[in-house]
Amino acid sequence: MKEIEILLVEDSPEDIDLTLEAFSEAKLQNNISVVHDGVEAMDFLHKRGKYAASPTPELILLDLNMPRKDGRQVLAEMKAEKGLMHIPVIVLTTSKSDEDVMSSYEHYANCYITKPVDFNEFLEVVRALGKFWFSIVKLPSVGR
Repeated sequence: MKEIEILLVEDSPEDIDLTLEAFSEAKLQNNISVVHDGVEAMDFLHKRGKYAASPTPELILLDLNMPRKDGRQVLAEMKAEKGLMHIPVIVLTTSKSDEDVMSSYEHYANCYITKPVDFNEFLEVVRALGKFWFSIVKLPSVGR
């Protein structure tokens, strides 16, 4: 599997740790940058402030329910911008709401995954993501 740049947009320290541990356990060697809300995500993507030297992500793991600017707003803004719309976004959230699923796809999310609570189940999700997104899918080049 090739190594890619991933942006994890997540406000929960526990979910950040869980995600990073699952990627490590699944032996997915990727550079994962972490931001804690939608405002930071947009600053990261636009390389503003402390994120001026940030890498351009090739894939984004996006939580929906966050402070300041939620994932729904980030997704809508990203997919409306020519310079960002090409970046695949995986909505990775605890929400099982049909409204959230529909809204995410209406704003061009590439897939929607409800986070399993159990670590082993979450690990299986991460392994499946790794196999699909890092081995099978051809991602757009970001000029590395």
